[in-house]
Amino acid sequence: MRVTIRDLKQMKKRGEKFAMITAYDYTAAKLVEQAGMPIILVGDSLGNVMLGYDSTVPVTMDEMVHHIKAVVRGTERAHIVGDLPFLSYQADVAEALRNAGRLLKEGGCQSVKLEGGRYMADTVHKMVQCGIPVMGHIGLTPQAVNQLGGYRVQGRTPRAAVEIMEDAKALEEAGAYAIVLETVPAQLGRLISERLSIPTIGIGAGVHCDGQIQVFHDLLGLFSDFTPKHARKYADLAETIRSAVSDYVSDVGEESFPTDEQSFFMKPEVVDELTGRRAELA
Repeated sequence: MRVTIRDLKQMKKRGEKFAMITAYDYTAAKLVEQAGMPIILVGDSLGNVMLGYDSTVPVTMDEMVHHIKAVVRGTERAHIVGDLPFLSYQADVAEALRNAGRLLKEGGCQSVKLEGGRYMADTVHKMVQCGIPVMGHIGLTPQAVNQLGGYRVQGRTPRAAVEIMEDAKALEEAGAYAIVLETVPAQLGRLISERLSIPTIGIGAGVHCDGQIQVFHDLLGLFSDFTPKHARKYADLAETIRSAVSDYVSDVGEESFPTDEQSFFMKPEVVDELTGRRAELA
């Protein structure tokens, strides 16, 4: 039985903090679930860390469905959230419903996530009415990076903070079951978390959010282009991988790999027979 949105809401009521992480493939999903992860986001951040795009904007629905299916296959218990990519839900409600439904039907995830506050409330409401659980995402919204002028902290002024608080309330009233707060001051993260009845999930939003989410590649030090301020490296696997591959390259060049341990052999009599036939042919 997978973790449900009801389970997540109950965690908030009990004051129980929970972790969330991104994953984009079968192997990563299986490992993080085995480590006890209750909720996994197949984020459009796959555009950056898996596909090499310079932002999440180019990510397509087909790419999201492909990766969601892999993550679902690698898990049994974790709640899987599928990210709706840029312009898959903003144009009109009907298109948003079709694409959200596609992530659930084709991808197999249990809920979807979309970016935007008050202006997305009607879309969220319609999705929820149709049986699609929705996670909101406000504060720094990476799909709007071109309009925001970069990856900048949001909500630092009184006016900007109030707008984000209003966005959060609008999403809650529209039926969102949880909200991601990205790159906002910790004090604002606390205010919003205290005022909502649904869980808040922070990424650079302070310790007082109900949950925390990090990108798999940041957590494990796999993405070496840069490390966001909000990320803590729990390992440096990029260096481990580089070292391991370098050793492999050297071992092959020096003929120290493969050894007998990694090789397969014929019975001596078969070798003798083949050797004899080779002599006859010569």
